[in-house]
Amino acid sequence: MSETVLEKPFPPADDDCCGGGACNPCVWDHYYAELQKWRIQQAKLKEQKELNT
Repeated sequence: MSETVLEKPFPPADDDCCGGGACNPCVWDHYYAELQKWRIQQAKLKEQKELNT
């Protein structure tokens, strides 16, 4: 079974963050976690593509 290719996440809208700094997790925490997953997957896909060529 192949892994689902993740879509690059979009940053939160300006009004999604309260700016208070007390939210746990913050919408930005979620965004950066998803972005990191996407970047790791993209690097793996690039590596696999280079190995197959």
